[in-house]
Amino acid sequence: MASHVVDKSQWVKITEANPDHSKWYIERFRTMAAEGADLVGEARMIDAMVGRGARILDAGCGPGRVGGYLFQQGHDVVGVDVDPELIAAAEADHPGPVWLVSDLAELDLPGDHGIGERFDAIVSAGNVMTFLAPSTRPLVLQRLAAHLAEGGRLVIGFGAGRDYDFEEFLGHADGAGLIPELLLSSWDLRPFDDSSEFLVAVLAPR
Repeated sequence: MASHVVDKSQWVKITEANPDHSKWYIERFRTMAAEGADLVGEARMIDAMVGRGARILDAGCGPGRVGGYLFQQGHDVVGVDVDPELIAAAEADHPGPVWLVSDLAELDLPGDHGIGERFDAIVSAGNVMTFLAPSTRPLVLQRLAAHLAEGGRLVIGFGAGRDYDFEEFLGHADGAGLIPELLLSSWDLRPFDDSSEFLVAVLAPR
């Protein structure tokens, strides 16, 4: 694990200010699932990108909707989130994957959890990057890149207007040794351009 102290994520600050926020978030998605909402669009894209039985890391997994679906499709899934309540919900609602509490800025699965095999794909959906402490965003991309297998890809999606400019993000990705293979404006594969309000970046090691 990293020996230095990293800044608290925006998510941690939100939950410290409002201890009921995680519970509200969990119940919100449980309600949407019960009502039949499509909550796995991101996961279907990842499933299409990898071979059967791939190793996939759900980075900032929340209550497990993405990783849970990917596990059901036969993949070997590890999900990581900084919020213990969200991980508990993932374990309850989506048994099967390995769900772990960890700060992405300090992610070291081999050192901290004995998970040495790297991942064919890493997905970070749900605006995770914008909930990080701004100071840790470059570090998180470095840590995620370090967990990719040869030929693996990192897929990150987040919206505009969340205090993280798309160009700044791509600069941070470049600093982490990642190059954009494909830039999209949605998880259903619509092209990205200068007017896009959402970015889905498919990144690969340089």
